[in-house]
Amino acid sequence: MTVLASPEQPTTARPRGARHLLTPIAIALLATAAAGALYQFFVRTALGQRVDTEAMRGADVHHVRVVEVLDRTLNGTTLVSLVLVCLFAAVFGVLRKRLDLAIGATLLVLGANATTRLLKTYLDRPDLDGSGMPNSFPSGHTTAAVSVAFAVILVLPQALRGMVALIGFAYVTVIAVATVWAEWHRPSDTAAALAVTLAWSAVAVFGIRVRRLRRDGGTQPPSRLVTVPLLAIGALSAVVGGLGLAAVALSERALPDLVSGRFAFLSGSAAITAAAAAVFLVWVRLAAGDRLVAATPAAEQSDGAAPAARRVKGGKA
Repeated sequence: MTVLASPEQPTTARPRGARHLLTPIAIALLATAAAGALYQFFVRTALGQRVDTEAMRGADVHHVRVVEVLDRTLNGTTLVSLVLVCLFAAVFGVLRKRLDLAIGATLLVLGANATTRLLKTYLDRPDLDGSGMPNSFPSGHTTAAVSVAFAVILVLPQALRGMVALIGFAYVTVIAVATVWAEWHRPSDTAAALAVTLAWSAVAVFGIRVRRLRRDGGTQPPSRLVTVPLLAIGALSAVVGGLGLAAVALSERALPDLVSGRFAFLSGSAAITAAAAAVFLVWVRLAAGDRLVAATPAAEQSDGAAPAARRVKGGKA
């Protein structure tokens, strides 16, 4: 079964080619460019800094239960969790006889977190908004959370990846929003962390696909049961967050007091949710490409005939 699909769901394998091999590289480059663009606007320009800082300082959460959840979620994301996930990936990969997945998962966790630490340490942040705060770009907590989620998704059997992807998306979104609520990070810090992790994850997938290039078979896309919710949530959040941040920018530039701090925080949170949905959507598609199944014979697709459905049993990769 594919991601979140039933054991009897018919699927059609997609033949592999140059696109299958080069897609991870293209995604890694696009994610890197996205992180750079976020830095250039939200850190290197006065307007970007003001919008970002306003969204961070607008958090005003007083509900006891909400505060408790955010506190526990942030405190649970530690270096220990990264080490445990790396060990889990290594052990699970060996048990599945997929050492390539174990190595790829470890690479993405270590690479993403090391890159985030280096960028946060060495990137310059001019004080253009008068806050006097040091550089916090990208978010270390968000990088840790999303790299952990991506690593677990990668090493698990295909049948479990969809459920874990949706749970991981919710977890990462809470972590990212919580860092803004706690005023540890601005929304752009969390979005950059997502981009950095996606770039390293794509590099890991590229290595896995190179190793399996000569093997027979095609690949399967992830189930709609995971892609449709991510698409719906991401699209709605992108509209809300985009319009909201545009209003915040207008308020900062031309119409003071047009929007409240709470509005800015909620807009930033919507933008974070959209970014998280986008990277998880890309990741489940990338991760699904590591499993090879029998490709549909070309003869079945000739003369306009529909390709024959193939049943794929769950849990076998």
